Amino acid sequence: MEKAELNRIEQLAQSWLDGNFDDATKAEVAGMLQDEDKSLLIDSFYRTLEFGTGGLRGIMGAGTNRMNRYVVAQATQGYADYLNRIAREGGFATLEKGGQVSVVVGHDCRNNGRLFAETVADVFSANGIKVYLFESLRPTPEVSFAIRHLHCQGGVNVTASHNPKEYNGYKAYWEDGSQVLQPHDQGIIDCVNACRMEDVKWQGNKQLIQIIGGEIDYDYMQAVRSVMIDQDVIHRQHDLNIVYTPLHGAGRQIVPMCLRSWGFTNIHVVPEQMVIDGNFSTVVSPNPENAEAMTLGINLGTELGADLVIASDPDADRIAIVVRDQHNRWVIINGNQTCMMYCYYIINNMKRLGKLTPDMFLVKTIVTSEVIRRIADRQGVTLTDEYTGFKWIANRIRMWEGQRKYIGGGEESFGFLAYDAVRDKCSPSAICLIAEIAAFAKDHGMTLYQYLLSIYQEYGFQYETAVSIVRPGKSGAEEIAQMMADYRSCPVTEIAGDKVVRVLDYLSLTQRTLVNGVWTESPISMALDATGNVLQFYTEGGLKVSVRPSGTEPKIKYYFEIPADMPSPDDYAEATLAAQARVDDIKRSMRI
Repeated sequence: MEKAELNRIEQLAQSWLDGNFDDATKAEVAGMLQDEDKSLLIDSFYRTLEFGTGGLRGIMGAGTNRMNRYVVAQATQGYADYLNRIAREGGFATLEKGGQVSVVVGHDCRNNGRLFAETVADVFSANGIKVYLFESLRPTPEVSFAIRHLHCQGGVNVTASHNPKEYNGYKAYWEDGSQVLQPHDQGIIDCVNACRMEDVKWQGNKQLIQIIGGEIDYDYMQAVRSVMIDQDVIHRQHDLNIVYTPLHGAGRQIVPMCLRSWGFTNIHVVPEQMVIDGNFSTVVSPNPENAEAMTLGINLGTELGADLVIASDPDADRIAIVVRDQHNRWVIINGNQTCMMYCYYIINNMKRLGKLTPDMFLVKTIVTSEVIRRIADRQGVTLTDEYTGFKWIANRIRMWEGQRKYIGGGEESFGFLAYDAVRDKCSPSAICLIAEIAAFAKDHGMTLYQYLLSIYQEYGFQYETAVSIVRPGKSGAEEIAQMMADYRSCPVTEIAGDKVVRVLDYLSLTQRTLVNGVWTESPISMALDATGNVLQFYTEGGLKVSVRPSGTEPKIKYYFEIPADMPSPDDYAEATLAAQARVDDIKRSMRI
């Protein structure tokens, strides 16, 4: 690092020593300045932690590039400024022009979660904003629910989702309970960037802070119960043997309560992971997508002879489902399979019970399994594709509100939402619904695993997997940008020996299709006509490859959907191996 840049960083750190910061923060900064190895100092102060379209996320500690109460307060001041400005302009559907803005504030189990949430509440209230502050940790979807339920104009949940224990974050929400979208996302970012530390109004107005808890839990639990499709099958299979773990997080109370409210009576929890613990001491990483995180749940499931093992992540928006295969071994159902099962069950059982109407629709993201489209198309149900990120699913619900009825939407990253009282991923409702699906399967002499294979048997099998290439730093970002540019300037014409016949470019919102040897071009219609740096390639033989840079991490991500023959459910393992054998060829074709 150049000496001038290091001097700038040291001067900025010194300003924290000289400024109005607490003693613990000053001691941490002083230690960095005194350390001969300046790497920690540089990483903590070389930039200001970026407030992106979803809010903040970073490692906790002192410094401008860290999650701490000062960075959180500064971000909240900018968000408050924007909320009050929109209120003055009459820009809220839920508030008369000039009315008092109100927000919901929550947090999950992470270290400093309560401190940050109370800081957020203080700054909002100091700016004349009414705050509904949850009394203790609550799921992300309950925060979304409360915003809608209490007719608020925004909200904040302090969480870093399933990131490692060193992280915390700050999710910003809008009046419909969804994460902020354009144009408000950029408006908030501009206000946050314009806010200086000395602009922060710290002195909270306790008259404007109302503690909420059990009353919202009850209403939320009732909303979750509305997702139920077939109460009779639950009554018949009420003793379905369920093991649940919250991984130390915010689902610990509400998920078992919701399951019982649906009528399930044989629920077991992993006691070690029911403990609120921001250090996540029983797992390497609190990500239910990782098999290791499910170890204690699987052990208890084996001991109790459980039908299924379910987990939610620390802020209880994502889920993981573990079931027994035909050899009685535990296997994790991946996010594409989970979403597929939900959509299949919702369509078929609402249809069977006479609840399915022509105005109903489903949503998936563009990188989520195309089997879901085959299911929806064959059953005559409208399905839309949206960008990755649940805010885009929420946006579609908002666009069609009052015109069509939303009945489900999900993504490959283990998130699903089956009702519109919430506008984010919702593990309590998703967990209850997967338990109902398992009950339905058992009622028909199947395990949940067999039910999954029956869907493939009916609609065709495909194997889905993802590959990420990490390229950190400025040079890495430039390399990723060049890779995307190369795919556009030198298009892929063949993937693993299979001719490319369709290319979708979401940056230009155009698709090119090969018909009788001639390429034709047509527009892609997306919500808000928003563009995204995503490319998708479809081949003659049914391959689908999606490529996009990550919006939150220094990586480029590839999503493969690989079809394979599966004549019968007994051929699932062989079909999976056949698809996996093509992965290396696909990677070579994509120049990975």
